[in-house]
Amino acid sequence: MGTSLRALRALVLLAGFYLLALVVLGVFVGVDVAAWMRAPAVAAIKITAVTVVLGLPVLKGVFALGASKGGEEHGLPVTEGRQPELWRAVRSLAERSGTRAPDEIVLTGDVNAAVSEDTRMLGLLPGRRRLYLGVPLLTGLTEPQLHAVVAHELGHYGNADTRVAGITRRGRDAVQRTVEAFQEREQRAVEDERSRQERAAAKRLRKGKKPRKVNTGGAGFGYRMTAKPFQAYARFYLRATHSVGRQQELAADLLAVRVAGRDATASALRATAALDAAHDHYMERYATLGVPAGVLPPHGEVFGGLRHLLADPHRQADLAELRGELPPDELSPYDSHPPVAERVRLIEELPDDGMAAAPARPALELLRDPERVLVELEGAVLTPEALALERVEWPELTHRAVHTLVQKAAQPLRSAISEAGLAAGLAADDLNALLDAADAGRLWQVAGHLPKSPEAAQATGRAAREFLRPALEAGVTRLAELALVERAGARWELSWSAPARLVLPGAGDVDVADALAAAVRSAVADLPDTLPLRTLLTD
Repeated sequence: MGTSLRALRALVLLAGFYLLALVVLGVFVGVDVAAWMRAPAVAAIKITAVTVVLGLPVLKGVFALGASKGGEEHGLPVTEGRQPELWRAVRSLAERSGTRAPDEIVLTGDVNAAVSEDTRMLGLLPGRRRLYLGVPLLTGLTEPQLHAVVAHELGHYGNADTRVAGITRRGRDAVQRTVEAFQEREQRAVEDERSRQERAAAKRLRKGKKPRKVNTGGAGFGYRMTAKPFQAYARFYLRATHSVGRQQELAADLLAVRVAGRDATASALRATAALDAAHDHYMERYATLGVPAGVLPPHGEVFGGLRHLLADPHRQADLAELRGELPPDELSPYDSHPPVAERVRLIEELPDDGMAAAPARPALELLRDPERVLVELEGAVLTPEALALERVEWPELTHRAVHTLVQKAAQPLRSAISEAGLAAGLAADDLNALLDAADAGRLWQVAGHLPKSPEAAQATGRAAREFLRPALEAGVTRLAELALVERAGARWELSWSAPARLVLPGAGDVDVADALAAAVRSAVADLPDTLPLRTLLTD
């Protein structure tokens, strides 16, 4: 399908949304006219008010055409003067792809590469081009693999995919904004109705009457019914546009094979799928671990620290396994990309082109002074609040971050100890008070002050203990860890291949976690034995 036909198709789909909106608004106007002609004035006023309220979400979607949510990605623009080797590689790939090179290269913090184009005349005329490159891709891919990724994105330029993307995106945004507006108003109506019924129930309870059960099934009915045709059109729109998107992705894959080679392209897809999982794990468990404690990794390490995880031997084995086992086929008809497994299969079934993937240098070496680039990327991508956080080295970050999380996890038990009238001070003091209570047969009285689920609150006897035991055991473990930090100088140790572990100075390879778990189980047993835990804390 040529560029003009694709643009026409996108315009027809967009026009269909506005036609649907016009029909719905026309129905509302017709209802209002009929009400004013045939119904009493009071009823006509009420009907008009309802149609106006229901018509507002439609108008919000109609006027969303010029307010597309698909704006530019946040990133770090890099000039040819500062990054000549990267630009030289991209220009060479564009020439071999038979298309015009991008006018800008923007580095981002995502495991992603993308292209955009500021087109004119609804996509019929080309405009300024941008190539977005995720630094994690540069970190985790080899140079030939990155060439395949870039060639794939340049293929969208060659196929003029970026020209009609603006129209498609605006239409999608208009439909989605309309549906979201109805959903927001329906949710607000449900919450208002729930609040009203809860107040009424509380009032009846104060009067000694049985409160009625809260039922919000009828709230927001008008919004739900009016939204149905727009939801149906949204499904049709996404199916129609995403089917074209999948064809475009497969065509871009073929171009990448022609330019970078079959093996490099297939291995890039496999490596990117594994890298995406590794990056998500790194950002959650390492880069942002210290945010609750008010700390971030050293400058340049928020995105650059991924290198440490990828270099760990245990992680490398996991990544090799991920590259061999691709994600299962996606079943959603709305995904604009074909399943990765399908794309890899189609590429690997192609004839051998003689361009075997050979060992090559990391793609990050395409950057001049990558350490400085990683620092500058943080300034371009992170929020002002994140940039204001204290920067500490990785070992210190690990200890302070986990210590903060453990303090939070121990707080319910420490509050229970305080509410039971026992000592409330340092963690070691709280733990000793709890162990003394256990020796005196009062452990479950203290545990009774822990937060309970509705089922636990109604339980009695042994059942009540079994409901509370997991929370009690977890709380005692966290409290003991804090006590070990206070008394013995224990610290949580950084590991790139496993969760942080608590280490005691001078304890060698002693596994503190196993010893602590056994001691805690003894302390919270039906017949508590606090000696193992006391010994661990004082030895």
